[in-house]
Amino acid sequence: MMSLFELDFWQRHQRILGIVAIVIGLGAWAMEFSGAVYICPYCRVQRTVIVILGVIMVLPIANHWILKYLASVIGFMGAVVAANQNFMGWAKMSKGEFAFNEQLYIDPFLLSGAAMFIIIGQVWLILTKEKATAQLP
Repeated sequence: MMSLFELDFWQRHQRILGIVAIVIGLGAWAMEFSGAVYICPYCRVQRTVIVILGVIMVLPIANHWILKYLASVIGFMGAVVAANQNFMGWAKMSKGEFAFNEQLYIDPFLLSGAAMFIIIGQVWLILTKEKATAQLP
């Protein structure tokens, strides 16, 4: 029985997860273009990286070393941007100035934390072998 806690499960569903990532990223862009959220350069980078990595995840040649390298570079940049944005929330906590946004779904601290999880997960799936349980010859 396949478990959600096994890497093999996520690898088998990599293309579906890539499509979900594309929808999430494009949905975030649509929210900005519609004026539902404020313009944020950190968020723009993160959502763009999520879309690009999603596209790589759905490509049939996602395991090619060039795409793995590009995913590493692009993912690292997105993760660094997300970590920097998230750290600004931690810095505010240290100063006693932190407060969540009244509209929790657009809180930069929460969104940047979610972006880190998504981006690092995407890169991890792209970089791992096709099957986690594969045996070496």
